[in-house]
Amino acid sequence: MPRNALLLLSRLLLAALFVPSGFQALSDIAGTTGYFAGLGLPLPTLAAWGTGLFELIAGLLVLVGFQTRIVALLLAAFSIIAGFIGHYGQGGDDAMLAFLHSQMLMKDIAISGGFLALAMAGAGAWSADGRASSISLS
Repeated sequence: MPRNALLLLSRLLLAALFVPSGFQALSDIAGTTGYFAGLGLPLPTLAAWGTGLFELIAGLLVLVGFQTRIVALLLAAFSIIAGFIGHYGQGGDDAMLAFLHSQMLMKDIAISGGFLALAMAGAGAWSADGRASSISLS
């Protein structure tokens, strides 16, 4: 598969996680706030709004490939931080729940790797970034 097609597919797959998650967080702000309060985060309502907006907007930016390198770095950091806040050491004495949280943490770390690769490679020609660079070169 050509490079630009793979970069487009990568952007689509990564955005497919964050756009719906951000939309869901914003659609049920009370539930999202409750989740963050349960994690012991300060200002859980602000955290819920900020997280939902960040996931939605950053996911859309990755999807269209605008400012991809910067947004991918931000999402890599976000994924690591969110993984540790939401999953590290969770599950208590329930072995199955502890296992699931450890797997979710590893998933978040792996997603960060995908975003770091995207930050290094850029969005490719089939993106807003690619379109902007072809216009500036003309």
